[in-house]
Amino acid sequence: MDLHMTDLERDIIREILNIGLARAADSFAAIAQEKVLLEVPSLELVRGRDILALVRKYQSEHVAIQSDIKGEFNGTTLMFFSGQHVQRLSRVCLRLTVSETVELNEMQESLLLEISNIITGALVTQLANILKAKIYGAPPTAPKGDIARALDSLLLNHPLMQPLIFSVITQFSDQNSNVELPLMLFFDRETFVKILAIIRTYDLSGGK
Repeated sequence: MDLHMTDLERDIIREILNIGLARAADSFAAIAQEKVLLEVPSLELVRGRDILALVRKYQSEHVAIQSDIKGEFNGTTLMFFSGQHVQRLSRVCLRLTVSETVELNEMQESLLLEISNIITGALVTQLANILKAKIYGAPPTAPKGDIARALDSLLLNHPLMQPLIFSVITQFSDQNSNVELPLMLFFDRETFVKILAIIRTYDLSGGK
């Protein structure tokens, strides 16, 4: 049976993520030495069979960074950095002038790993605090090869996994345009059931 969220439950999860990202943005800004905005404009459930094509699309044009979530919740995050991200982050963080490319040197890869660690860590900490769960983020990695193939194996072996997908928008204060930073958050079905159960204990009526 598929899992479903009401619009209110969706809004609550998005707000939890936005609070975590606001804290992540402060740490991110200290590294980038620029004002940084992070927010979650959209959040949706995606069926397992639909996720593989989406991952391949992002991977063909982005650098992927992965971090696992462990403890009482089981999941993983995938962040996708475009060539434009690499160019801008290299400039503001590393003082390097480079073209828009997803071909990284060692310094650039270390930078993306650190940024992913900060953002994912803030999200995990916020989820842990609000949902009263003992969870932590594993050190991020830059997986090589076809991520979708590994996910395909995972989905075949765990057919009850149903990913929660959302996009994060980043904005640097010296730019007039927003650049989408896709971030995929995967939770297994048991974890997602736990999260919804916790949220449904809240007083959603606005008062007793």
